[in-house]
Amino acid sequence: MELVQAIQTRRSIRAYQNNAIVTEDQIKELIASAVQAPSWKNSQTGRYYVVMTPDKIKEIATECLPEFNANNCTNAKALIVTAFETKRSGFTREGVAENELGDEWGAYDLGLQNENLVLRARDMSLDTLIMGIRDGQKLRDKLSIPESQRVVSVISVGVRASDPEAPKRKAVDDITRFF
Repeated sequence: MELVQAIQTRRSIRAYQNNAIVTEDQIKELIASAVQAPSWKNSQTGRYYVVMTPDKIKEIATECLPEFNANNCTNAKALIVTAFETKRSGFTREGVAENELGDEWGAYDLGLQNENLVLRARDMSLDTLIMGIRDGQKLRDKLSIPESQRVVSVISVGVRASDPEAPKRKAVDDITRFF
């Protein structure tokens, strides 16, 4: 699949096929694509916690996500919890923030990685939903995520059950100013 096609056909999928198969090797390929994204001074602070067993997916969905997002995970074959190491991206080696964003730069870098992940998923005929409404502390406890990391999102992975229409997007001229 060409990059433009992956960009244009990627959707936030909220219903997955029950009989689809997603393998650990496929998830590793998604994460391998994620780590190719640029990061502040090549700090590579993104971290991924992958849940693939049906019982654990159900546990994480029902105990760590609000009901509407838990329902969106029905038939997902993996949940990928994303986090980043704090106090590294956006900082000097001495731990001083190098711009006004400070630790938020780690979220920016993780967002770049996650975009690579979801586009690679689409390229592999897999689909995703990035969920930011979640209980970060429960995820931290259940998946032994260190306190040095900030939990950001949960990405469900599977094969879409239907082909939703593209939502309307703003026109380039409406959001861009050239100088």
